[in-house]
Amino acid sequence: MFVVTGASGNTGSAIANTLLDNQKQVRVIGRTAEHLQAFTKRGAEAVIADLTETGKLVRAFRGAEAVYVMIPPNPAAPDTFAYEERITSSLAAALKDARVRHVVALSSVGADKSSGTGLVVGLHRLEQALDRVRGLNTLHLRAGYFMENTLAQVGIIKGMGVVAGPIRADLKLPMIAAHDIGVAAANHLLRLDFQGQQTRELLGQRDLSYTEAAAIIGNAIGNPGLQYQQLPDEQLRPNLAKLGMSPKFIDLLLEMSAAINSGHMIALESRTAHNTTTTSFERFVAERFVPAYQALSPAA
Repeated sequence: MFVVTGASGNTGSAIANTLLDNQKQVRVIGRTAEHLQAFTKRGAEAVIADLTETGKLVRAFRGAEAVYVMIPPNPAAPDTFAYEERITSSLAAALKDARVRHVVALSSVGADKSSGTGLVVGLHRLEQALDRVRGLNTLHLRAGYFMENTLAQVGIIKGMGVVAGPIRADLKLPMIAAHDIGVAAANHLLRLDFQGQQTRELLGQRDLSYTEAAAIIGNAIGNPGLQYQQLPDEQLRPNLAKLGMSPKFIDLLLEMSAAINSGHMIALESRTAHNTTTTSFERFVAERFVPAYQALSPAA
């Protein structure tokens, strides 16, 4: 039996569905039964729990062959690190008490650093906490830049007529679709091909700059001249706050962007067949970005 936390999220749903496709017994964890209904209809067992509820997690993890863990993002949390630490401590304690032997954890490129990477510092701390659980074989999947991050550009394009953000226009990023991360994680769970404490990077189909991404988006939405503009932090802060992000979250997001721009936060592995995934940015834009953009159009 396999347990999937964050099962209704982008990576968790891909993992749960892949495991179910392989006729595995799956236990999915989420905050509401409604969010888990698609999996229970396929035969999964649902556990309604917050990831800070250690007792519930122990019961959910008990008897599992392997577990997938992640920290759900919470941009509105007043203290981002405190929020992440509560979940990290709860997950580590539950894995220990349930005597789980294998865990795959969602991490990020840059999690090798203990500071200066903003939001990714929390993932460094998650890796460290899981690695301290005696008898637990851990695999940390350090993913590249989520293609899903570009979905925030839908409103920006509508409002400003450009793609805009804090990342350097010319900087090549290892962009990856969350679905591909989920499939990779599920395959590792199925194979249990790791022992001790290991990290593996997932770098997407290819590296892309935001200038290149803007051109791909522009062509797909009928705006072939679409440009990318890097914005200063002082211009971004009030707009990010309007999206419901807390001041602390904004600080960490901008620190992470600065770490990416400076090269402090960078992939450690060379690109290989093992860390390259299949979904191109063109496919992601066609399947995810264009529908989101059209849904926000005046005619919708």
